[in-house]
Amino acid sequence: MIDRVRYLFRASSLPVLDLPRWIKRLVAISVDVCLCVVSVWIAFYLRLAEFVDIERLMKPALISLLIAVSVFSMTGLYRAIFRYSGWPAILAVAKAMILYGLIYGTIITVIGVDGTPRTIGIIQPLVLFFWLSGSRLFARFWLGGSYRSRIDKDAVSRALIYGAGSAGMQLADGLSGGRDLKVIGFVDDDERLQGRILNGLKISAPESLPSLIASRAVSHVLLAMPSISRARRNQIIEVLAKYEVTVRTLPSFSEIADGKVSISDIKELDLDDLLGRETVEPYATLLSKNITGKTVLVTGAGGSIGSELSRQIARLDPKLLLLIDISEFALYSIHCEIERMNLIPGRSTQAKVVPLLCSVQDFDRVRTIISLWKPATIYHTAAYKHVPLVEHNVVEGVRNNVFGTLNVTKAALENEVQDFVLVSTDKAVRPTNVMGATKRLAEMILQALNAENGSPTSLSMVRFGNVLASSGSVIPIFKSQIASGGPITLTHPEVTRFFMTIPEAAALVIQAGAMAKTGDVFVLDMGQPVKILDLARRMIQLSGLTVRDEGNPDGDIAIQVVGLRPGEKLYEELLIGDNAAQTAHPKIMRASEYFVPWVTLKPELQVLKHHLDLEDVENSLETLGHLVAEFEPEGGLVDRIHLARNDQSS
Repeated sequence: MIDRVRYLFRASSLPVLDLPRWIKRLVAISVDVCLCVVSVWIAFYLRLAEFVDIERLMKPALISLLIAVSVFSMTGLYRAIFRYSGWPAILAVAKAMILYGLIYGTIITVIGVDGTPRTIGIIQPLVLFFWLSGSRLFARFWLGGSYRSRIDKDAVSRALIYGAGSAGMQLADGLSGGRDLKVIGFVDDDERLQGRILNGLKISAPESLPSLIASRAVSHVLLAMPSISRARRNQIIEVLAKYEVTVRTLPSFSEIADGKVSISDIKELDLDDLLGRETVEPYATLLSKNITGKTVLVTGAGGSIGSELSRQIARLDPKLLLLIDISEFALYSIHCEIERMNLIPGRSTQAKVVPLLCSVQDFDRVRTIISLWKPATIYHTAAYKHVPLVEHNVVEGVRNNVFGTLNVTKAALENEVQDFVLVSTDKAVRPTNVMGATKRLAEMILQALNAENGSPTSLSMVRFGNVLASSGSVIPIFKSQIASGGPITLTHPEVTRFFMTIPEAAALVIQAGAMAKTGDVFVLDMGQPVKILDLARRMIQLSGLTVRDEGNPDGDIAIQVVGLRPGEKLYEELLIGDNAAQTAHPKIMRASEYFVPWVTLKPELQVLKHHLDLEDVENSLETLGHLVAEFEPEGGLVDRIHLARNDQSS
């Protein structure tokens, strides 16, 4: 019998849930109008100990409903969703009733209405408050249960929240009643919290994860610990990687401080979290030294590093920011982004930006730009960086990376630019590909010119490894391959790489340049190298999928080894020698490395340029190898033009 009544009670609410929103509001207003009349009637009974006739109720009841509908509409009570009504809704009713009571009491008690006791102005608002609160709670009880049952049936995924602190509680509140995820419990490391109930959900120990995931069909684990260290987060991720669950993370406290957390705030796991890399807060004095109040030029401003440098420079209040790029779309994109940054409310400064289409191979245009605007600081990031592409386009790669750097450096020296910073790469160390050899030669040009010239210009270079989510990074490639069902393509099972986030790399480049004296080679601390195979496996596992291999032929995503690409090597290095010295910044080291004097280097560069002008790939590579002694190409010559000519001649 009880079950039958419960079923009928639930069933009766379903038609109401399906009504249009405007009809639901009309019903709510009608109910409140009735409650106003009834509460006046009850107030009279409480005052006189008898039920009065309808005529005597007319005036105070009419006044009540006119005030109530106006005040409740103005305070937003009818915009609330009744099935979610709880203590916040009761608080909202109380606030509205305070205003209502002041107005109604003024009219009935202070001014007075014929035939109505003045105490009705005090009694009726109290009675109405209890009736209104009760109606909201009844709506939650009646409609909320049916709605949650419907959600249970329709929910796409079940989730555990790892972290039962304030962020976890906010996240659970934000997801309650949603259609995307159903939160079924919390997990927390704090033994004092384990076994307790939070928001009606049990807090379990991490040791319970296997049984919870299996018994409750959990498909998502949401990390709600925005303040823990990256090392601790990485330990938790290591544990979660053992299970077939998708792992998502919450924004930082600063990002969620202004309101409730919703499903849209939950982000894919930061790959920097997967690497377990701890970052160091930038030194404000180093960031501002070469930028604030100065004209700054960035070459390759539309690239991965160049665009992030431009963003950070724009926030540091430069006098003028010059953006140079050969790509029209890339230049347009970063220019628009910085212009939008200037429009953000509350920004104390606005960066003046000048976008300039320019190839660094065009010395005359580069010199014109630098001589016109006289930048105090230049960050030279323009380069061809994709290893296989440069292997297939040797002449253009050498011309851009070597002579483009020479052009910008010469123009900077002519115009006595204060600071010139070259962004280099770990592939410049004992290079096995043309791209790495060109970047090492670019470093040597700066070292040689610095030793040769008496110019006040400080020439320095900053060398680091791969950056996450850059145009050439494996991360976006792996994400795309996982999304399409695989396979993930891996060049070699033993290949390793250093990784760093783009914002951290850009900030360290700025700080290193501020510490430069003359001819410094700075090397960024990239942490421990990461095995790409392990990274691929972790990305698959933390997407809630399994690796398909010999041990698990029914897995979701296969990893396919396709072989090393032209010029690619198994591992990268950051130092040629072992003589790196620590600087004032814990993530920046200063290296002392050999270079060829300018008097020797200059004629060799002229020979190299001659071969490039003739499109002579073989002699260009031979000269490049002569200049960069440690350059040891792997594999044969794969330049497209060279191969096409050979095909035609044969």
